[in-house]
Amino acid sequence: MSSSRAAGAKTRIVVVGAGATGSRVARQLVRTSPDCTVGFIDDTAGVAASSAETLGPNVTVATDRDVGNADAVVIATRAGSHAEIAQQFLSSAPIIVSVTDAIDDVRGLLDLDSQARANGCRIAVGAGMMPGLSDVLASHGRQWFDEVREIHVSKFGTGGPDCARQHHRALKGRCFDWRNGQWQRRPGGSGRELAWFPAPVEAADCYRAALADPLLLIRVHPGVERLTSRMAATRRDRITMQLPMLRTPHPEGLLGAVRVELRGIQNGRQVELILGCAERPAVTAGAVAASAVETLLAHTTEPGAKGLAEWVDARNFLHGLRNRGIRSEIFVGADETYQN
Repeated sequence: MSSSRAAGAKTRIVVVGAGATGSRVARQLVRTSPDCTVGFIDDTAGVAASSAETLGPNVTVATDRDVGNADAVVIATRAGSHAEIAQQFLSSAPIIVSVTDAIDDVRGLLDLDSQARANGCRIAVGAGMMPGLSDVLASHGRQWFDEVREIHVSKFGTGGPDCARQHHRALKGRCFDWRNGQWQRRPGGSGRELAWFPAPVEAADCYRAALADPLLLIRVHPGVERLTSRMAATRRDRITMQLPMLRTPHPEGLLGAVRVELRGIQNGRQVELILGCAERPAVTAGAVAASAVETLLAHTTEPGAKGLAEWVDARNFLHGLRNRGIRSEIFVGADETYQN
């Protein structure tokens, strides 16, 4: 891939949504590039202004008209469909990055592929913690296998209030499991499994939920026999999942984690590899989305709508995240050796 931007050129990014994740995206962008300016668009003008004020002079409040001058748009809001928002910007923004983890959003964004190609726009779908980092970890782990047969992903924790509400909706939805060439729909809140995440999260009970990862993973790993996704939930979460949220979510989620388990063949024998990351979900999603923007800005690729793992080189992307403070881990068994 060749560079698409001249050295020293100023970069203008518009972030739709000034909540916990959107603010983290802006913070990451202006921290790593002094020539980058960020404009917030938010349904609540006071939220956009407050977030911009805390992040310094390179972050301001923007309007839809500013998108025409933007080098990229990041969609980090729960207000409205990400696909509908992206469609508004297809003809004006060359790069669109969405941090959504909702199934309907992911499917809608992928359906924009032909329109994105016609408009010369690149859309990175699901560029958050999970999906996003989880999909990149799966691609990174694949290098140690001759054949990957199963991928199982799990997450712990939520970002801001909107993320917590999506977590609540997902738990009562129906999941997508891939088994032997076809999708299986199963009820959320079922299929309890004890999953070990990186410290300090460690063990947590995880359940099926309406999560989008399998829809993106199957595009990168079409030959796998099984794909599953789960998320951690408490007994109270499962008891109340059919009810409206009974308390106001925390303004920014606390510690979170993601876990990716691959099973397959290595040197003629069956092996298992587990990768993961523990960090606050909004912090991780902000770093992943910012890295996605900078990766797409730095390289010229064909337009279209794809999952994050289809746009980036996994190894380089993870090294870039490490420079942003997001460190991934590999669980190494007693008789296995893996090199980063």
